[in-house]
Amino acid sequence: MQWEVVIGIETHVQLATRSKIFSGASTAFGAAPNTQACAVDLALPGVLPAMNRAAVECAIRLGLAVGAQIAPRSVFARKNYFYPDLPKGYQISQYEIPVVAGGTVPIAWEQDGQLREKAVQLTRAHLEEDAGKSLHEDFHGMSGIDLNRAGTPLLEVVTEPDMRSAKEAVAYAKALHGLVMWLGVCDGNMQEGSFRCDANVSVRPLGQAEYGTRCEVKNLNSFRFLERAIDFEVRRQIELIEDGGRVVQETRLYDPDRDETRSMRSKEDAHDYRYFPDPDLPPLVIGPEWIERVRGSLPELPSALRARFEADHGLSAYDAATLSVSRGVSSYFEDVLRALAPAGADKAAAKLAANWVMVDVAAALNRDGLEIEACPVPAERLAALLRRIQDGTVSGKQAREVLQALWEGAADVDQVIESRGLRQISDAGALGKIVDEVLAANPKSVEEFRAGKEKAFNALVGQVMKASKGKANPQQVNELLRSKLEG
Repeated sequence: MQWEVVIGIETHVQLATRSKIFSGASTAFGAAPNTQACAVDLALPGVLPAMNRAAVECAIRLGLAVGAQIAPRSVFARKNYFYPDLPKGYQISQYEIPVVAGGTVPIAWEQDGQLREKAVQLTRAHLEEDAGKSLHEDFHGMSGIDLNRAGTPLLEVVTEPDMRSAKEAVAYAKALHGLVMWLGVCDGNMQEGSFRCDANVSVRPLGQAEYGTRCEVKNLNSFRFLERAIDFEVRRQIELIEDGGRVVQETRLYDPDRDETRSMRSKEDAHDYRYFPDPDLPPLVIGPEWIERVRGSLPELPSALRARFEADHGLSAYDAATLSVSRGVSSYFEDVLRALAPAGADKAAAKLAANWVMVDVAAALNRDGLEIEACPVPAERLAALLRRIQDGTVSGKQAREVLQALWEGAADVDQVIESRGLRQISDAGALGKIVDEVLAANPKSVEEFRAGKEKAFNALVGQVMKASKGKANPQQVNELLRSKLEG
């Protein structure tokens, strides 16, 4: 039997506010346990929550960026459940009327060697508070509770069941992750729990309209774990059904060490949480003037930037998408291009700059574990190097040696080129002499080329480059060789 996979994602986005959603306690990461939990977070008698305006503005920013509806009036509810890390015995969340409704997130991913694109539909995004954290290590067989996270502001972003593979789900998670960082509403640090995904996974026979029974895989804090967890869960469900069993709705955890999901608890439905309006919080009212003020502060969005890169600079859809993965990368690319082609749009210069930012700079950043903001080679210095490629002073291979020197602290491109003897030989007379010597020393390759073997030409090019110690201008070598061989 052929199966169709159905996936929806719920993402907990920790909002980049300095204080918690209903109290003034700090949200800074890494503090000693229970040092950032105030009376409100601890649910001491007589305390009242007060809404954090900055958290609401984060929700509005994301809602506008995805083309959603911002509710003029939304309501907070109490979601009742009982865990040691939830002091009140309930979580303040939103249920019936969320602050953000609808919207789409465009995604792109590679499949079968082709770039695929679609728009994932969002159901809603609602504000809520985080719970504390249970600690099970180093307590001599006991567990401890750290309430520093209790009350941290979250925006839970929920999709429709629109995705049909783990790769699509990862593409969506990466797109949303990039967007919330782009907007400045979240720092995106998955290791610190700032961006956590729950995957709702089900399978159904191909062509069946009705959805299968879903299982929710909780708290996936890396894109790799998200993909592996979904792939395992899909295999588990298909094998279970094909062996005559049935899928039970439940919450599961992913164990990365064993690369498997395991049952955590039976899946609750909304009625299990006994939602009711929180009597301590008035409705959240967002007027049109507030929305327009936030709209005016939005940066150029990734989708608009990609379209501009394609239209103005002639970049491919893939290049435009890669360069708009973050504001840092796009800004660095534009700074390089501005310094390289100050007169305006130059498609050849744009492609050269794009290649170096996407490939060589990205590889060096990845090697050293750096973000683009910490790149040791300023955009203007990279542009100076690219100018030397354009004017034939260095080849691409030599330029990579110069880039490494710049990466290690060298400040002047021309000085590196001169001190290391990297300047290309572009003098026609000098190159002609080397070409003549190579042709004379390789009569067999000359005969083979003239007999129609193109590989012999490449061999001769290699010999010229070897004789020039890699300094010959490759384009001129090709032209000189062909003119002498075909003349």
